[in-house]
Amino acid sequence: MSKIKKRPSWDHYFLKVAMLVSERATCPRMHCGCVLVRDKQILSTGYNGSIPGDEHCEDDGCMIVDNHCIRTIHAEMNAILQCSTHGISTSGSIAYVTNMPCTNCAKALITAGIKEVVIFSEYHDTLAEQFFEKANVMIRRIKMPPKTIHYDLKNYASAKKSNKK
Repeated sequence: MSKIKKRPSWDHYFLKVAMLVSERATCPRMHCGCVLVRDKQILSTGYNGSIPGDEHCEDDGCMIVDNHCIRTIHAEMNAILQCSTHGISTSGSIAYVTNMPCTNCAKALITAGIKEVVIFSEYHDTLAEQFFEKANVMIRRIKMPPKTIHYDLKNYASAKKSNKK
């Protein structure tokens, strides 16, 4: 009998989803993922990528201004915009982000009513932390969740066989 794996905490679960979402990012300078959650339900996801219809950094190169790629929309903004597009309120939700938000994304998250930001990786020095503090938005830094997915096909097959008996 194989040992049953412990389920991930909610924080690790949502951060692992953000990690998976970040794989869709199209800017090679940084892959970032964001998941907006309320009451343990995913409202939307976002990753850093180009505006609809534009070229992607990975295909045409980054557009750098003041050492920042301006071709991409950041993950947090894309997650907020997905909610806006679909008429979903973000008020009181939690943002699970693979990296500490930049200053502009922090301002957008605050204005969108995000009450908490959970991260496992830092970003370069920004004013985000100061803005979050002024707006009473809690930042929680936790350890990066394991990168592995424990998909238990073996036990599923065993259970299926025993149900046929």
